Amino acid sequence: MRRKPVPPAPESVDRLWEAHRAVPLVPGTEDDCCGRLATRLDVTPDEGRDWLVFCQSLGLARETGRGFERLRDERSLDDLATAFEANVFGAREVLDTLANSDGSVTADAVFEAFEPTVPNWERHRDPNGWERRWRGRVTALLDWAVLFGIARIEDGGYVAVDGRSLDAD
Repeated sequence: MRRKPVPPAPESVDRLWEAHRAVPLVPGTEDDCCGRLATRLDVTPDEGRDWLVFCQSLGLARETGRGFERLRDERSLDDLATAFEANVFGAREVLDTLANSDGSVTADAVFEAFEPTVPNWERHRDPNGWERRWRGRVTALLDWAVLFGIARIEDGGYVAVDGRSLDAD
């Protein structure tokens, strides 16, 4: 299952490791975990929830019958990139746009290619704000792809990193 929450990409992947360390080793309720992430990352509880789900998508946390817990498995940047492509809604589509483009692509151009995949219920839920929110999400996806080393910024836009398969199944 691919999950939608994706926090804005930070300056470095160190922030992701901070979020990972904030998820408890002993399972805790979703509210407890989100509160813990919010406190440790100095973000709102809703943003803490986004970080928790994002960590779960990347295989850094999991939900158990007793709540959420941190996974201790070592994850390389390549492992994170693979999980990102496979488990975060929109990542595959954004990366496919880059892979199928000749040269650098702006975030706006990537959004234009991505826009048909925005679920209709999202458009109806917030007719006046969905586009702004999803443009931000596409930019966050692109910036995470750069942090994970599967895209780079070049000539004012984004390009796929050569030699990496972007066709996640």
